[in-house]
This record gives sequence, structure tokens and C-alpha cells, in this order.
Amino acid sequence: MNDWHRIFTQNVLVPPHPQRARQLVKESTAFQCVLKWLDGPIIRQGVLEVLSEVECHLRVSFFDVTYRHFFGRTWKTTVKPTTRPPSRIVFNEPLYFHTSLNHPHIVAVVEVVAEGKKRDGTLQTSSCGFGILRIFSNQPNSPTSASQDKRLQLYHGTPRALLHPLLQDPTEQNKHMTLIENCSLQYTLKPHPALEPAFHLLPENLLVSGLQQIPGLLPAHGESGDALRKPRLQKPITGHLDDLFFTLYPSLEKFEEELLELHVQDHFQEGCDPLDGGGLEILERRLRVGVHNGLGFVQRPQVVVLVPEMDVALTRSASFSRKVVSSSKTSSGSQALVLRSRLRLPEMVGHPAFAVVFQLEYVFSSPAGADSNAASVTSLSNLACMHMVRWAVWNPLLEADSGRVTLPLQGGIQPNPSHCLVYKVPSASMSSEEVKQVESGTVRFQFSFGSEEHLDAPAEPVSGPKAERQPARKPPTSPSSPPAPAPRGVAAPQDSPVGPGLSISQLAASPQSPTQHCLARPTSQLPHGSPASPSQAEFPLEGGISHLEADLSQTCLVLETSIAEQLQELPFTPLHAPIVAGTQTRSSAGQPSRASMVLLQSSGFPEILDANKQPAEAVNPTDPVTFNPQMEESDCLQSNEMVLQFLAFSRVAEDCRGTSWPKTVYFTFQFYRFPPATTPRLQLVPLDEAGAGPGALTHILVPVSRDGTFDAGSPGFQLRYMVGPGFLKPGERRYFARYLAVQTLQIDVWDGDSLLLIGSAAVQMKHLLRQGRPAVQASHELEVVATEYEQDTMVVSGDVLGFGRIKPIGVHSVVKGRLHLTLANVGHLCEQKVRGCSTLPPSRSRVISNDGASRFCGGSLLTSGSSRRKHVVQAQKLADVDSELAAMLLTHARQGTGPRDIGRESDATRRRKLERMKSVRLQEARGELGRRGTSVLAQQSVRTQHLRDLQVIAAYRERTKAESIASLLSLAITTEHTLHATLGVAEFFEFVLKNPHNTQHTVTVEIDNPELSVIVDSQEWRDFKGAAGLHTPVEEDMFHLRSSLAPQLYLRPHETAHIPFKFQSFSAGPPAMVQVLFRASGGKPIAVLCLTVELQPHVVDQVFRFYHPELSFLKKAIRLPPWHTLPGAPVGMLGEDPPVHVRCSDPNVICETQNVGPGEPRDVFLKVASGPSPEIKDFFVIIYSDRWLATPTQTWQVYLHSLQRVDVSCVAGQLTRLSLVLRGTQTARKVRAFTSHPQELKTDPKGVFVLPPRGVQDLHVGVRPLRAGSRFVHLNLVDVDCHQLVASWLVCLSCRQPLISKAFEITLAVGEGKGVNKRITYTNPYPSRRTFHLHSDHPELLRFREDSFQVAGGETHTIGLQFVPSQRVGEEEILIYINDHEDKNEEAFCVKVIYQ
Repeated sequence: MNDWHRIFTQNVLVPPHPQRARQLVKESTAFQCVLKWLDGPIIRQGVLEVLSEVECHLRVSFFDVTYRHFFGRTWKTTVKPTTRPPSRIVFNEPLYFHTSLNHPHIVAVVEVVAEGKKRDGTLQTSSCGFGILRIFSNQPNSPTSASQDKRLQLYHGTPRALLHPLLQDPTEQNKHMTLIENCSLQYTLKPHPALEPAFHLLPENLLVSGLQQIPGLLPAHGESGDALRKPRLQKPITGHLDDLFFTLYPSLEKFEEELLELHVQDHFQEGCDPLDGGGLEILERRLRVGVHNGLGFVQRPQVVVLVPEMDVALTRSASFSRKVVSSSKTSSGSQALVLRSRLRLPEMVGHPAFAVVFQLEYVFSSPAGADSNAASVTSLSNLACMHMVRWAVWNPLLEADSGRVTLPLQGGIQPNPSHCLVYKVPSASMSSEEVKQVESGTVRFQFSFGSEEHLDAPAEPVSGPKAERQPARKPPTSPSSPPAPAPRGVAAPQDSPVGPGLSISQLAASPQSPTQHCLARPTSQLPHGSPASPSQAEFPLEGGISHLEADLSQTCLVLETSIAEQLQELPFTPLHAPIVAGTQTRSSAGQPSRASMVLLQSSGFPEILDANKQPAEAVNPTDPVTFNPQMEESDCLQSNEMVLQFLAFSRVAEDCRGTSWPKTVYFTFQFYRFPPATTPRLQLVPLDEAGAGPGALTHILVPVSRDGTFDAGSPGFQLRYMVGPGFLKPGERRYFARYLAVQTLQIDVWDGDSLLLIGSAAVQMKHLLRQGRPAVQASHELEVVATEYEQDTMVVSGDVLGFGRIKPIGVHSVVKGRLHLTLANVGHLCEQKVRGCSTLPPSRSRVISNDGASRFCGGSLLTSGSSRRKHVVQAQKLADVDSELAAMLLTHARQGTGPRDIGRESDATRRRKLERMKSVRLQEARGELGRRGTSVLAQQSVRTQHLRDLQVIAAYRERTKAESIASLLSLAITTEHTLHATLGVAEFFEFVLKNPHNTQHTVTVEIDNPELSVIVDSQEWRDFKGAAGLHTPVEEDMFHLRSSLAPQLYLRPHETAHIPFKFQSFSAGPPAMVQVLFRASGGKPIAVLCLTVELQPHVVDQVFRFYHPELSFLKKAIRLPPWHTLPGAPVGMLGEDPPVHVRCSDPNVICETQNVGPGEPRDVFLKVASGPSPEIKDFFVIIYSDRWLATPTQTWQVYLHSLQRVDVSCVAGQLTRLSLVLRGTQTARKVRAFTSHPQELKTDPKGVFVLPPRGVQDLHVGVRPLRAGSRFVHLNLVDVDCHQLVASWLVCLSCRQPLISKAFEITLAVGEGKGVNKRITYTNPYPSRRTFHLHSDHPELLRFREDSFQVAGGETHTIGLQFVPSQRVGEEEILIYINDHEDKNEEAFCVKVIYQ
């Protein structure tokens, strides 16, 4: 084994945690750490007695506290002898490293290890303790810089304990960490900038000693031997490689044919759609060449493109062709891959560990065959992918200045410098050693050192085992090691094709992970069943992290295990580019301007009056509000009439581009716990006196009658809600006052004709608090904001980009208009007396006692403890009060009715009365004759039936007597309580439980609803009591827990205990009944608690509305705002972030968040399955920032609209046509198609047309995107008579930009004149006369003198342009599309307009 293989094997690194790849890459910082001495009796006495010749050394490893992940490579000091008794052990060893992971949670773990000989002579090691060395301080971008000596405290145990989940940061303060007394490690740690010139020789996160020899560095001066204190670089030598030939076994054609076949098989085995082997093609054959010093690549490898030698022979000069022919004769007729240029390696160093690494890669691509004129679905099969197929390493003999070299190529699963899997090698079980050298292929080249001249004359081949007889090696490596960085440039002459700079496949398939570089299969899965090569030797365990749990000399004997270890988790990438919460649908609100108020006042809107017919007091919505709950509760006007008055809807100046303005609108919202409201369609009537300013009032709202007409004399629309004692439940009034104080009313604005969402507005309702006033009103001017989630790149089916990553999306908020709204609160006197239970203080309502609160007090049923009130019960027949008994008594009457009447117990009483009435009338009709003719047998039958009914009644009473008495007696121990809960809020209360018996009992608490739970953690109990202001006692270890069984507690005779409960609901459902049963040791209940849960309206901080294709998964990442800006956050603790937890009201929605470091943004990830179109799914996402999930910090409401998906691939400015199938309903309908982007999507028929019943009709769609990119366009088919949605589609546009053939530049003044006229010329490139059409991506900035023109063949036409002046200073690039008669793009011009 040469020096390169030895160093490469010994320096395998474990990469950092994949989550660290998400963070911003920073510059690497170098450090020097000197471990000086160890003080104290660190080695236990028992170890000294068992082992002899005890020695001690230190081990240092990197550890990520956030993700509990060791990385890098464990470094060891020299072994030092110990003395008895143990005293100071001196090391004085310098340690160097550099890292870009500048984070306080990146630490170094120092372990003290003792080793000695046992009695049988074997060597044994034992961990004596460890310490945590903090490299970076808690302040960002400030590494520890103090150079003075520091003492590192040591703890009992092994560093493996840091992997336990109980050891949360700060680890040193954890109760499970035990400090070793009187023991410490003296050290220094400081930045070491002198190491920066040697960064290219040392990989990041590699711990090295100053005494270690680094390839590429000169030995240190003096006796210290520390080469890294002031590193000195060796002088580089420039090398050149010429005439590179790659020969593959058995021939290039057969090798590539099998490679393509196996690629198709792999694609099919992975569960993907089958590929057409003929359609898959090899796009490029690449060669990566780099200099490696055993630790890593010295510089980024160069990338060049190889071509088959026959292609070179046809395109190159005769001299080179002669070379190709002569070389092919020597290769037994097998075609080779050649490099047409010279490779220059200026980073070579005269060191035995420096080697040249060759990596042969293939880039595959499946050609796209979709027609751009029709709708096409983008497929992953046309994306380029890259795989490494062979590699080789060459240690040059620097004594020779030039020569020829032949190297065997290597492949398969053996480790390589890029740490990735490589294409399989042929079976070598039946081959000789000479054949094995060439079965995987060979690379031949000519080399020279120190000469810049191209060597044309062939040189003598270099002899030596390294060149011709070098066997296939398998140096150990870690499959988790990071791959070599992607190349940025190519050092090659002009004659060589440039790889990364100009190659399309480099842009489409840039390697991001080891698995992306290669196409590998386990030996057991080879298609031809070829076994593994016997030359593949064992290699050490993955990682290189040593904490006595893995010996570095240990080998893996099972090949399958080593293959399985190659699979690793890829660096985490967010599902989508995060949506920042708080910026999408939160519109700004303010008071209307005085000019708008004049127009509103003169439009004749109805005035809002109080109970005394006086105008309500107007308040300014921008003024602060002081909320006094006592003043609201003491108001004599207990009823509140809430008035919502929709006045006007104005267009904003920003809503340009010639988009259509809706003719009618309607609004949807939900106020308090009233049902969701949808207003009728309101006509937008323009004002004649409308101003011209940017915020001028333009349209007022007028109700539309059923016949489509409107009356402009009664503008506006009002909704009234009466909130009084008749509507509110006892104790609910204070919740309603709090709702008005903190809640924001979300209003969605919809187009009344197209049924498309225009936008959303939000208004605060705190100004509706009357605070003792008779009536208040506030006029608001709200921005209606539309949030568009546009894709940056076309999302294919499943939203998968590759290797689990999801393509990001863009979020854009556009102000669509301004809504003028008046909110009012008019107080009224209540007609009924308010019950006093609403004034209970919160502290009293949180303690529930079972004394005197039961439903049955005992004693006589006619007296209820008060002589003034009597409960009189009138006796009733059992058959009238018990439907089950009535059904049993009527069994004889239903014998002939058949089984269809069985089970109708609710009609038993009615049927029994009808039967009795029928018999009475029959007897009356028969009269006296009937009575005389009644036989004795009939009388006996009636008497028998009566006796039977009496027996049934007696048996029924006997059977239900015990149950009825038990249920009545249970009322004596039953306590009823009403709990007013809110979604996601933990409602805490205590139940006072008393043992009524003279004996002790073990009481089991049984709950029939999982939303109610017993608080068993004393710290959680204490925190809830502190928040509620309760001063009842807290007991430690109060409950006995038995895995998943109900908790138990011990009660002494007549003892009273406070049982803490927590009710928390995540579903906004109807009122619930919860029963808690306290069962004694014998199984008998001693107390029953019946809770009636009344859910109160909750605060919604933000509403998200997503449109997504049906029957697929929506994946979104929503970024939380800075937590210290949220309500309830403490002041002065900006540096500490609390833990974030997330819950969802829908159990079928996956929502989660991950803990990150301090100061890093937090994202909430959602994964929702969309239903069939046009289903709308809504749910709530609740965010907590406290430990016990007590009070939500944020509550979001999410709407998911499932729509039919249509994918369209098109070119900007060019018309693409497609057809959609319309299926008729049961009746004929008059329908019309509406789109959210009428400038870019047209439909045919354009207007109203008839959709026949149960018929099929095509809707022709023409798409002409104005700009490149990917986005969503909504298409609705609406019944114009009933205003119902018949069908809806989500058109996913993937638009690419045409080739720009000409560019112009013009400078215009801002806001002056009517515009500027310019001319450009266009020449018809065809010999015949043609018609051309003109379009622009900015029609609001550029107009054409004519939209189309005709020009003869070869003639030139002048195009007239009119530039509209802009109101803002800046630059804008305007594209001009010139299309042919079929609206296909012929040319595209770019005009850069500079507005000054």
C-alpha cells in the first residue's frame, strides 16, 4: 500500500448533520487548541488495581448538540504514563482544525481514556470521563478568541451519553450530568489565521496534530516539530497530460449498450414509469481530473468532455487522425474514448501522497417529444442525470520527466475519493490476474513535468507496478463523507470542449449528493448474477468516530451490511420556499379620506341610529382603544346589535395591465359563533363625481334583484346580529367582549359573475366596544389583498424535483381594491333578567366542589329544600312514558304486519291508541246486537291479553327497577359543571374530591373523553395554578401511573384532595359531554363529574387559502414571524427562543416543526391530501411557544380548494391551444367561462352558450402568456342564471422565454406628456409575402401603431411603437413578440426602458 492509499484510508470523515446544509455557508475559521495537562485523580482506583502499566491519552471529536450528531474524525493524543497515586499528566499537544459551522451548538468533546494490560496480557481501554469544550460563544459570529488558559470540567461516563434525548442543552446544567470533583483539563483555544494558506490541503472539520505530517507542507523548523503553527507550502510542479485514451471492456459500443439497458431496468425497478430504451441516449461522456493528497482534492477537479475516437478521426487534422488509427490498431479493434486536448495540472507537488484521480462520468438524457402547440405534461424522463462509471488513481514517479502510463480502471462499491457508488465491474471469478487488470477498462496517457511544450513524439512507457501491475484496491471510506464540490471552471485549451461552463447537462444535473453521481447496484442484484470481485478487501466501519464503542481496526465482514451503509439521508430541503406568516392576507386598514366621506355622505346610505333614534357616536379606527372588562359587564344595555354596512368597493391604481373590473361582488365571513354568512350579489355602480387620486372612491355597492336589475336609490347592504342574553349562554358575555377586543374579522371578496376570489380583507373589531356608550360606529377603508402562490419552475406530477426535493414557489401579494365598510354596535335594554352566574370570578370557577352541587339532594321528591317551591309530578301510564314497553305491549297487534314495522318504537304509543280507538268504534257500530252476540270465547281472549300485558308490565318493572334506582341514587354523587372552552386553549380546573367512607381507598380516575386529562406532572400543575392565580396546595407524586391505564391516587378516610384537570380540544365541533368517574377500590363510584363543554369562538390570526390539484398532496412551509413580536412574548429576552409546538384540528393533516438553533427562522410544514374537485377542506393550525401547550401563540385557518389540473407547456408571447371536455348536467344550462387572467387565457365560445343536458362539448382554450415562468391560472364555468359553479380547472402554466434576437434601449421622462413614439424595422426572412402579428409583455407600457402587418418576401417593414409614460423612476425590460399567421413566435425583441 502506497502513501496515498494509506493516508486516504486513515482519514475518512463523517459529514455534519444534513440539516446543517440548509444554513448559509460561511467562511471557514481556523483554530489552534493546545491540550496542556490533566489534573486530579481522573483514573479510578479499581482500574489501577485490575490493569498493569496503565497509560492515559485524550480523544477529541466534534459534536452537534442540536441534532445529537458526532462528525469529523476522532483525534488521539500520544499515550502518557500514569503514576500512583495519580497526579498531573502533561500532554502539551497542539491541535488544529478549521470549520465553517460557526454556531454555539458545535462543540468539541474531549474524552479521557486509560489503557493497560490485563493479567492475560491483552490490552484493555476504559473511559474515565469526558468534557464539553465550547468552540463558539452564544453571540453569533464571535468565536472564542481568548488565548489565556482555561479549565475544562470533566463529567462521569462516556461521550455516548450525549446521544440520549434527555440531555437537552445546556448539557452542563442537566441533572443527569455528574461532575468529577477535583479533576479538570487545562487548555487554550484561539483562532489561528496562519493556517488559512493551507486550507486547500486540509479538509474542513478534520482534527490534526501539529506533529502530524501533512502532504504538501514542509517540515517545521526547530525542535518543536509543529508544522502547522506557521505552515510552509511545498513548491508546486506543473504537470501535463496528453493523448488520453479510455478503453472499456469488451468494446465501447457493447459497454454503453449494456449501461443503457441496466439504466432502464433500474428505472423500472424503482417503481417509475417504464422508459423506452431507444429513447434514452447518452448526452455526454465526461472526465473529471484532479490532484488529491490523500486528505482531499487540492483544487476543484477539472471537467472535460470525451468523444469516441472515430468521431475525432472524422473531424480533426490528418496528423491526429494518424495517431487515432495507430492507437486503435493496438487496442484490438475496440473503439476508445479520447480527449482532444492537453490537461494542465499546476497543483502537483513532489510528495508520495500526491496522486492524480481520473473519474469517468456519463450524462444521460431522454429527448423531449412533446408538441408545444398542445397541452403537455412535463415528465421527469427528459431531465438529465449523471452517473460515475469508472475511476482510476495514479501516483506519478516524479523522478521521470515524461513517459506513457497505462492504468486499470476501477468500479463497483469500493471506496473512491468522491465517496459515491460507481457502476458495476465485470465478473472476475474466472479470470487470471493479467486479465483482471483490463476487464474493467484502462486509461492510457502521456505525461510530462516541468515542460510547457506539447510532446508529439511518443515516449517510452513507464515501467513499474504502479502503472501496469497495480491491482484493484479498495481503500476504506465513509459513505457519509461529502462529495467533492461541483466544478466551476475548466482549465483546458480552446480545442477541448468545456464541460461545466457550456454544458446543458451540467446545469440540469449538478451533483448535490453522492447518490447523484453514480449508478450502482449490489452484487446480489446484478442482472447476470456475477459475484463480487475477490480482490475487494474488508474495510473499517463507517465514520471514524471513536468513543470506545467502535474499534478503528474492526472490519465489516458482511458485504451486504457495507452496501446498506451506503444509503444515507440527503441534506434536508424545505418542502417549499417558506411563506412568511403575517404578510399575505393581513390587509392594512385606515379611516376613509375626507373626500371619500363626502361622496359616501351624498350617496344616500342609511344612517345608523341608537335606541333613542340618535346617530351613533363615530370613532376613529386609528385611535387606540382602552378595554375595561368591568365597564362592559356593568353596562345597563346588555343587548348588543352588531351592524355591518358594506358601502363601496374602489379600484386601486396599482391594479393595471388592463385587467377587467368585476361588475358584481359578494362577501363571505363569519362573525362570532353565528353561521358563516354570504351576502347577496351587489352591483358595482360607478360614481359620476369620482376623484382622480390614487385612493379615490370609484364604485358604490347596490343590491341586485332577482331579475338582475338594481335600484341606485338604496345603496349599500346591511347585516345585523343581535347578541343578547337570549343568545349568549350564562357566563359567555365576558368571552364575547374579549372576542371584540382581540379578534380580527376576515372578509373574503368574490366576483359575483365568475365566482373567482378577488382578495381578502381584515378589520379589527376593538372599536365596537361601547364602554358604557349607547352606540358606536367606525368607518373603515380596507385594502383587499390577493395572494398568489406562483411557481418558480414547472411543478411536475407529485411536485418532486429529484431526490426528495420539492421545487420552490413564489408568493406575491397584490392589492386589488379598497373596501369601504362601516361597523357599529348599538346597545339595547334586555327584556329578560340576566342571571348572576355570569359574574363568577375566574378563580372561583376553576375549583369545582362536589359538596351541594349534585342534581339530587335526597329526601322527599315533592320538596326540594324550600317550602315555597314544590316539584309536583303527575302520574302517567308506563306505556306513555316508555317507548320500549309500549312496543312490547303491541307485539300481538303487529304479528301480521311483517318485518318492516319492527324497530319503530317511536310510533308504538300512536299505534296502540289507534288500535284501541278502532276496537271502541267497532263495538259502537255493532250496538246492542253486537254485545249480545259477543261470544264467551272472545271475552276470554280479551281477558287473556290483558293478563299478558300485566305480566309484561310487571316483568319489565322488575327488570328495570334496580337500574332506575341506581341511576337515581347516582345523582347524589354527581356534580355538573359547564366549561367554556376555546379551540386549542388548555382550560385548567381542579375538582375537590372527598372520600366519604371510613376506610382508605385507592381511587381510579376514569375519563370517557380523550380531550380531558389529569395533570400528573407536578411542575405542569404548578405552572397552570400560577397562571390561573390559584393558591391551593400542590402535591408531588400524587398519582400512580400504570402505562396506558387510568391514573390512581390514595385517599385516607374522609380526606379531601384537589384533582387537577386539563381540557384541550383541537376540533371545532358541537358542545360535548364529558363524564369523569372516580371509582373506589371495590369498583363502586364515590363521585361523578359531568362536564358540559361549550366551545367559544377563537381568534384567527391569519387565513391561508390554497388552490391545489385534486387527489394529490399539498406540501407547504409557512415561516413564523420573529417570536418576540407575537402577543404575549416577554420583553428583554430577544436572544432566547422558546420551543415551538404545532397542532392541527384535522388528524389527517400532517403538520410539524423542527427545533433549530437560536436566531434561526422556524418553519411549519404542512402536508394535506386534497380531495376530489370541487371539494373545499378547511382546518386550523395552532402554534404554541410554551412548554405545556397551554395558550396558542398563533392560530391559522387554512382553506384547501381541490381543482381539476391541466398542465400546459408553452412559449411566452405564442398562442398554445388545447381543449377541455364539458359534461352536461341533468338539465340544460346557460353557462359562461371565466378566467383569472383574461389577458393571457381566452376561451371559445367566448360569451354565454348552452350546455346540453347529459351531453359532451369541447371548450377550446387559447393560452398566450405574456411572461416566462410558471404560475397558476383559474378557469371557472359558471351557470349565468343560477350563478352556480358548474366546473373549475387549475391551469398550470410552464412558460419558457423565446430567444431574444435584438435588443434596444431608450430613456424616457417620468409622468410627462402623452408618451414617446419610436420606430423599429423588421425584415421578412421568407421569399413569399407573410402576415405578422405583434404582442408585448407590458401592454400597459407599450402600444403598437398596428397589431398586425403584411410584408413582401425579403422586404423591410417599419413598426411604430408608442411608449406610455410611467409614474415611477426605474428600469423596465419590455419584450416585443413578432408572431406568424398561426401565432407562432418568429422573433422576439427586447427594449430596455429607463425612466428618469
